[in-house]
Amino acid sequence: MVAALTGCGAGSWFDSEPPTPEEVIRITPDDRTKEVGAGTRIEVSAPDATLERVKVLRVEDAEQQEVRGRISADGTSWEPDTTRPEGTLVLAAKYSVHAVAVDEDGKRYARTTSFTTHVPEERFIGYFKPENRSTVGTGMIVSFSFNRAIENRAAVERAIRVSSRPAVPVVGHWFGKERLDFRPRTYWKPGTRVTTDIRLRDVQAAPDVYGIQNKSVSFTVGRHQTSLVDAEDHTMTVTRDGEVLSSVPISAGDAKNPTYNGKMVVTEMHDVTRMNGRTVGFGGEYDIADVPHAVRLTSSGTFLHGNYWSGGVFGSTNASHGCIGLRDVKGGSGDTPAGWFFDRTLVGDVVEVVNSTDRNVAADNGLGGWNMGWEQWTAGSALR
Repeated sequence: MVAALTGCGAGSWFDSEPPTPEEVIRITPDDRTKEVGAGTRIEVSAPDATLERVKVLRVEDAEQQEVRGRISADGTSWEPDTTRPEGTLVLAAKYSVHAVAVDEDGKRYARTTSFTTHVPEERFIGYFKPENRSTVGTGMIVSFSFNRAIENRAAVERAIRVSSRPAVPVVGHWFGKERLDFRPRTYWKPGTRVTTDIRLRDVQAAPDVYGIQNKSVSFTVGRHQTSLVDAEDHTMTVTRDGEVLSSVPISAGDAKNPTYNGKMVVTEMHDVTRMNGRTVGFGGEYDIADVPHAVRLTSSGTFLHGNYWSGGVFGSTNASHGCIGLRDVKGGSGDTPAGWFFDRTLVGDVVEVVNSTDRNVAADNGLGGWNMGWEQWTAGSALR
């Protein structure tokens, strides 16, 4: 899945205030809008630039489908193909829009938004990951996010069964009343096939609120790759199936904004995205419109990403606002450390940070559940 605005990087480096991606690329419905009606039309425009590409995805019960459309001849707008079934919005679905535009000076702008469509008041739905039929890393956690508070958590958890071949115990853990994650005791073995059977139709989650989903989805676990980031030594060591692939220089969070310690799971990957400090609680320290090779590690805005603006800090200085930076070039390149890592990464891979001065990442910040011991994890099940 693609992300909303993201948020870490080096300090401001613009000589003058450029237009923001929101000013260059206009998207309807607005970012993070909920309860969007089925009759609403998706619109993307760039009146003073040229749209380079637009990708719209619909996720419905972990089935991802691209919404086809066309960019106008003058490159200033995109519209869905309403002659195709997916060209009109459907209820109880999650949509994401990713657009890249180029202005007359050749500067690229990227913007990503998301919205969800209306779910009838008497019904509830769980948006979950990973995607059906995907191949993921060994650290993948099955995660459900519900659109309404779940009062009868035991009934809902009982209606969801996560099984695997080869078989291992898989247990759910609740984070509040709207999120339920599932994981085994240790990382999945490569080659494991995991199936999630969802039997929520007519399950009562709260007074007068019932489920609407009956579905079975699956994913396959790929090779075992982990990356160990040492914030003190400014290095990241990438290991696959027991063998070290490479050790690359990095720059982590500075003394005022250290990177979280602990295990983080890759949840999203973007060849280019915008990073704006205001979206994660900073002021106007940075707003970088075209960050290349961006790999999301937490929902709060920690990324491992390409960096073309910080000079020679890699391997020697921690200079970011909490992210992990790898050397890159403007526009991104597969020949740089950032491009090399991006091309060898799967959603579900684990990145572990050690020797940072910050605390351990919270278990519900992204897919941080591997930072809990097994007893603590199983204690969060409503069935135990």
